[in-house]
Amino acid sequence: MHVHACYDPWVMRTTIEITDAQRAALLELAARRGEKGFSQLVQQAIDQMLAEETSREERIARALALAGSFSDKSADALEKSVRRIRGAWR
Repeated sequence: MHVHACYDPWVMRTTIEITDAQRAALLELAARRGEKGFSQLVQQAIDQMLAEETSREERIARALALAGSFSDKSADALEKSVRRIRGAWR
């Protein structure tokens, strides 16, 4: 039986698999921040990843909503301009 002295209804314990190198790097970073363990770092990383994914999905949805908003002439001019710029990168 696993009992915690401090119960927080907003936090869930779970098991993840990480490499020894990842664990060492997390412990080192946590120590530099004055933290005892690296749970807070993992929580922050998860929050950031979820926010970025939500942001990515929103950007995709906004881009897809633009479909058909250019006239054929404008779309052709933009595509030609993009191809010209990309060609100059190489």
